[in-house]
Order: sequence, then C-alpha cells, then structure tokens
Amino acid sequence: MAGTNLVGPEVDALELGVVLRALADGHRRSVMTELAADRTDSERGCNSFDLPISKQTQTHHFRVLREAGLIDEIDYGNRKGIRLRRTDVESRFPGLLALLEAEHQDGTAPR
Repeated sequence: MAGTNLVGPEVDALELGVVLRALADGHRRSVMTELAADRTDSERGCNSFDLPISKQTQTHHFRVLREAGLIDEIDYGNRKGIRLRRTDVESRFPGLLALLEAEHQDGTAPR
C-alpha cells in the first residue's frame, strides 16, 4: 500500500538552529541516535521506538523531527512510517549523524 510522504524542508532550507532545537529533546535525540546507527535506512514504524511517552506526544516529536528536516514521515492512513533523511542531513551537516551514531554506540543516548 502506497503512503503519502509528509514533506519536510528541502535540503538547502535545513537550518542548524532548528535541527539543534529538535535534537535538544532527549526523546527526539534517542530516535535520531537509533536511526543514525541503523545504516540500512529502512522505514520504521512509530511504535518500533522504545519511547515511554503517549502516542500523542510521540506524534508531536516525530512532527518536530520532520519539520526540522531530519526524517521523512510516510502516512499510510492507520499508521506512519519513519525514515532518516541520511543523504540530506549528511550533505547539509557533515558529521552530525556520526556524532549521533557514536552516542548510540556508547549507550549514552537519553531514555
């Protein structure tokens, strides 16, 4: 079943301040460390992340990450898929995903 891609900003419109504000939250950074560590860049469901927060709060956090340009959200109607915008983030902010991946590997990602 094809989904509708919920569009974030174009790569040249990604702003460092917006990205850093999105990553300042521990739950959002936890999602990003998991995505950065998964080099397959496969689509994941919202519920595949171990977030101890309500579904509405998860929806908010994923929207913030999308609006910052860090992820794509694919709306399938009854569920959403999440995919890291690795190429776009790496081209605009080289090294950022490596830092997040290292945080995940060190086990220092906030919970």
